[in-house]
Amino acid sequence: MSTDPAAENGDHLADETTGVQAMSSEPAADGQTAGSASRPPLKPALEAVLMVADEPLDQVALAQAVAAPPDEVTAALEELSAEYSEQGRGFDLRRTGGGWRFYSRPEYADVVEQYVRDGQQARLTQAALETLAVVAYRQPVSRARVSAIRGVNVDGVVRTLVSRGLVEEAGSDPESGAHLYRTTSYFLERMGLTSLAELPEIAPFLPEMAEIEGELALSDLTDDG
Repeated sequence: MSTDPAAENGDHLADETTGVQAMSSEPAADGQTAGSASRPPLKPALEAVLMVADEPLDQVALAQAVAAPPDEVTAALEELSAEYSEQGRGFDLRRTGGGWRFYSRPEYADVVEQYVRDGQQARLTQAALETLAVVAYRQPVSRARVSAIRGVNVDGVVRTLVSRGLVEEAGSDPESGAHLYRTTSYFLERMGLTSLAELPEIAPFLPEMAEIEGELALSDLTDDG
């Protein structure tokens, strides 16, 4: 019996179509669905986001960040936490009231404390110490006035002191509108003081301060005139 070539071709196309459909219905590798094939691996993505977060993130925020369902995110976070514990890592991934966050393990607290203490002392430059002293004794004070007293621009140094929690904004100058700065309670804690009244007299340490203040006052009067 002869076979119709057209029919054979039709059967061939039908078989290929069926094969393509079967392939498209198979789940993607590594537990990803076809629609999420372009999504980066879930666990590394979560680690990357948590590494740069400055506060705990809940599963909803993390799910939005990595474009994954919240239940998958929660499962991945729990697996990561268990893996870190099994591997004996120096850090841990914990769920807190506000969400998930990396923490150093308690058994390494002494090492971390020593590093932070030594590092802070090393990173606080002479310029930062001088700027901090001016703010402490002349607060609330603007950056422009601190710059005038020190004779150099202190914008970057003040930002560093703010980021370190030693200095904070304290409103604005009613005349110029410039931001004013003052020391924080953390500053007192680090200095071992209970109040600013316990600061030592400024004259022995900054004998030229009165002269500088006088020059600034004269300059202000000249500008007003």
